[in-house]
Amino acid sequence: MSEVYDLIIIGGGPGGLAAGVYGGRARLKTLLIEKGAMGGRAFTTREIVNYPGYNNSTGPELTGALAEHAKSFGVEVAKEEVVDVDFSGDIKVIKTKKNEYQAKAVIVATGTESRVLGIPGERELTGQGVAYCATCDAEFFEDQHVVVVGSGDQAIEEGMYIAKFASKITVVVLHDEGILDCNKQSAEKAFAHPKMNFVWNSVLDSIVGEEEVEGVKIKNMKTGEITDLECQGVFFFVGMVPGTKFLEGHIELDKRGYVHTTEMMETSAPGVYAVGDIRDKFLRQVSTAVGDGATAATAAERYIEEQEDFNRNVVEATQPVLLGFWSPEYKDSLDKMGKVDEANIACNNKYKFLEFDVSRKKGIAKKYDIVIDADRSARVIEVNKGEFVREISLNDDVRGQLQ
Repeated sequence: MSEVYDLIIIGGGPGGLAAGVYGGRARLKTLLIEKGAMGGRAFTTREIVNYPGYNNSTGPELTGALAEHAKSFGVEVAKEEVVDVDFSGDIKVIKTKKNEYQAKAVIVATGTESRVLGIPGERELTGQGVAYCATCDAEFFEDQHVVVVGSGDQAIEEGMYIAKFASKITVVVLHDEGILDCNKQSAEKAFAHPKMNFVWNSVLDSIVGEEEVEGVKIKNMKTGEITDLECQGVFFFVGMVPGTKFLEGHIELDKRGYVHTTEMMETSAPGVYAVGDIRDKFLRQVSTAVGDGATAATAAERYIEEQEDFNRNVVEATQPVLLGFWSPEYKDSLDKMGKVDEANIACNNKYKFLEFDVSRKKGIAKKYDIVIDADRSARVIEVNKGEFVREISLNDDVRGQLQ
């Protein structure tokens, strides 16, 4: 049997590294699995000037500091790619191409990748004039000519944001003149913007430059003509791809592959959390990913404690166990717990009786499909070694059911 970690973090971007800091500091035995360079997409950013407390930093500097911080708390690192998972049991299984790991809780922080078109020069000049995030990099193109690839909402809206800094924006559009894929209001603003220019019926053929972007070659799809255009930056807004393919069938994903989480970063699988850019969220930045990681690790710590307490007090109990679920939302909820306690005392404490506030012990309530509502403001079940035996009716003679 392989070693069981308290916490496994999949992905070494800012969210995963922050989770490592918090998990390690909480003295959880933590393993971080990252297939590439530590730091994720943030590692490739040449300058970071909007991370609180850092007037100016680089991706490698900031994420390197995060990585060293996590390692200082004993976080182990494995340079591997996760290919499959099994979240069905209390112990989660993580499979890489080489090894199989086990953990009590898992945080997924695999991030997103900008959809890459594979245009010559695109990968080679990423971070050297080729960019995918206007919020991150627009200010570095002050008074320069920037080419934007894409015509959807993101491309047009981000293009107008870049225009706050750049001297000129050229948008390369595949469609006929006047046709954009964005909403009508954004299109009207873009057409009226003095810095926004459009090249229609065209695609980017290649990006030119040795150490940084010097220009692009644009191909007209109707005539086949290729035109050279001098510029200093190229922004691609043709979609993002979340790194969640290996999670399909294991946790709930939306149609685009993003993970929906609670405010505690919980996914649909108990003990599994998601942080950073793979979440369906409003803002994807280093600072928000770090906040996600801190939240998820703290939630995972409490989940692990809850599971260990449950195993000790319920699964390993030597007498029958009653689990009572109540909610502060209903006035009579806790009173019903008192009546069950009185009935159990009258039966010489035949059962070990444990009460759970469902607003605080959601994981245990979910385990037994417990729902508290106006019709059933409290519920009590009997379990044996953690397995459901029966439900106690709180409308009938409780003492009689316990005898």
